[in-house]
Amino acid sequence: MATEIDYYELLEVERGADEAALKSAYRRLAMKFHPDRNPGDAAAEQKFKAINEAYDVLKDPQKRAAYDRFGHAAFRQGGGGGGAQDFGGFADIFESVFGEFMGGGGRGQRRGGPARGSDLRYDLEMSLEEAFAGRQATISIEVAAACDPCGGSGAKPGTSARTCTTCNGSGRVAMRQGLFMVERTCPACHGQGQIIADPCNSCGGAGRVEKRKDLNVNIPKGVDDGTRIRVAGEGEAGARGGPAGDLYIFIHLKSHPVFKRDGTTLYAEAPLSITLAALGGEIDVPSLDGEKTVIKIPAGTQTSKQFRVRGKGMPSLNGGGAGDLVIQVEVETPVKLTARQRELLEEFRAIEQTEGGRNTPKSQSFFDRIKDAWNELTE
Repeated sequence: MATEIDYYELLEVERGADEAALKSAYRRLAMKFHPDRNPGDAAAEQKFKAINEAYDVLKDPQKRAAYDRFGHAAFRQGGGGGGAQDFGGFADIFESVFGEFMGGGGRGQRRGGPARGSDLRYDLEMSLEEAFAGRQATISIEVAAACDPCGGSGAKPGTSARTCTTCNGSGRVAMRQGLFMVERTCPACHGQGQIIADPCNSCGGAGRVEKRKDLNVNIPKGVDDGTRIRVAGEGEAGARGGPAGDLYIFIHLKSHPVFKRDGTTLYAEAPLSITLAALGGEIDVPSLDGEKTVIKIPAGTQTSKQFRVRGKGMPSLNGGGAGDLVIQVEVETPVKLTARQRELLEEFRAIEQTEGGRNTPKSQSFFDRIKDAWNELTE
């Protein structure tokens, strides 16, 4: 099933981002995925085209307003997009968005006939591992679907609705009030533009019935918390045989016991024993691809030292490689010492004191500064 990634997700900005934030995000991503910097990389080229398409829409206030209201369907003319609404061009989009402020209410509200169905929202919870690899998700939704016996028309099979003679199919009638003409919903057809004399027994003339529907949806790898995925034509069926709305899947990621995520970068903490930190060695670190990564620990490693493993982070949404895995080590102080361990540490402390802080330069520097400050106060 085809999916379309939200333009805001493509540009990695919030929906309320201003013009400056959009431009900055676009320049950064366009430079990163430009074909000249990624020769022969088809995925990068595709991402570059998608970024340009998204920016072209969101930088224009009118196009952005239409997109915020109708999504990708706002720019799919001709009605061939898998159940998306045929808006008849951008002029209709503009009127649909802004017509109510100009006293018109939008073309679709001034005439009867088929109407586009409502969009639906589905919240999908995923693990970080699933977001890393992508997955096929089977979701179940309750939706107003087109009535099968009447095909969504609302009329009993073998019959059809007739055009309302009161409004001539427009769904609106004009009435004079004093010096003014006032347009109102047609009282005969209630704004439908058609009258069903013999309604369908299954749907009672509504043309829609409530059904539970199971969908198999492809969730691409690299999705993040809050990613919105649009599934065209899987929303509610339109009234009077109109096109269906869309289904929007919102991704919610579960917290992970090991990894923290920031964009495509993964962070994890690894404890080090005092001896390993002091003498150096190696540690095995797991990654989300199921493989282990060996990190070499240099002698004298301090707490909060970070080690970066290139390409072991989260994959970039819609291609473009993967981020990095950052391991931050924390030196762990041993507890419940044995007598022998305590004896050795006491011996180590005695040697350390005779060395005058040569092995612990940070500690020695700190206490030297404290001593100098104290001397200044007592002079």
